[in-house]
Amino acid sequence: MHAATIRSGLVESTHEWIGIAVTSDGELIEAWGDANRPLFYRSAIKALQATVSLEAGADLVPEHLALACASHSAQPVHVAIVQRMLDDAGLDEGALRCPPDHPLGRSARERAIRDGEQPRRIMHNCSGKHAGFLRACLASGWPLDTYLDPDHPLQQRVIELVAEVSGVDPRPVGIDGCGAPTLRGTVRSLATSFARLSDDRRLETARTAVTRFPALTSGNDRADGRVAMWWGGPAKGGAEGVMAAGRNGIGLATKSVEGSLRIAVMGLIEMAHRLGLIPPAALDALATDHVPTVYGGGRPVGSIVPDLAR
Repeated sequence: MHAATIRSGLVESTHEWIGIAVTSDGELIEAWGDANRPLFYRSAIKALQATVSLEAGADLVPEHLALACASHSAQPVHVAIVQRMLDDAGLDEGALRCPPDHPLGRSARERAIRDGEQPRRIMHNCSGKHAGFLRACLASGWPLDTYLDPDHPLQQRVIELVAEVSGVDPRPVGIDGCGAPTLRGTVRSLATSFARLSDDRRLETARTAVTRFPALTSGNDRADGRVAMWWGGPAKGGAEGVMAAGRNGIGLATKSVEGSLRIAVMGLIEMAHRLGLIPPAALDALATDHVPTVYGGGRPVGSIVPDLAR
């Protein structure tokens, strides 16, 4: 499928995206593009990683679990919850192994820079996931310093769960931007993972947390966060243009070939629309993400459309 940026009536650029819809028993509903294109899941599968932390003994209330599943914007509420996750375990920010960073959210980043704040580990968008990892290691008596090693017992359990849920061996692993192992699969196996995330009882606790608290798992100022607010089930984006969502045993996944999360989100909304999975009110609320306006001189002069054939 090809999206297009149209300015003043001219197709200025095109953007290829792949979209897959499947059921939790593996049946293919629809495919736009190569369903077996390989990818790294990146942050899209944080709910599965957080489920492993829970099963390893991490005692997380729903709001804390939502942060363990999050690519948060480092708004004050996000940072405060991650800090509480560490405090409750008797840990400080130095235990985190994600790199120091400025906030992912635009307004939070602007505020931090304006106030002269230096990058911090707790501001990294993955700090909640890392805090959940640490809580799991403490509960299970596993080493803390090496919790990001692919051979660490925690990460081995993540690999096992992702293989089971996705139906695909996620090895060999890569290294994510936060330093954690990132697992590989295909666009179809990501859609399968979200179909099963939406109805598997083993995954119910994480599913409930991310569905109930989408503003904690992302940010209201980001396209993937806005989709999650309206979707009514687990929905999560990942770096390099990955987006997925699940509801009632159906999983959707998109991959932007150029690596644009904006295009991946656009594709997922378009796919949900074509399949009749998104109500008119939600489609209207997400209009600026489904068909973003192109501006020139401060006024609308075109749009980015999800399907070039339109």
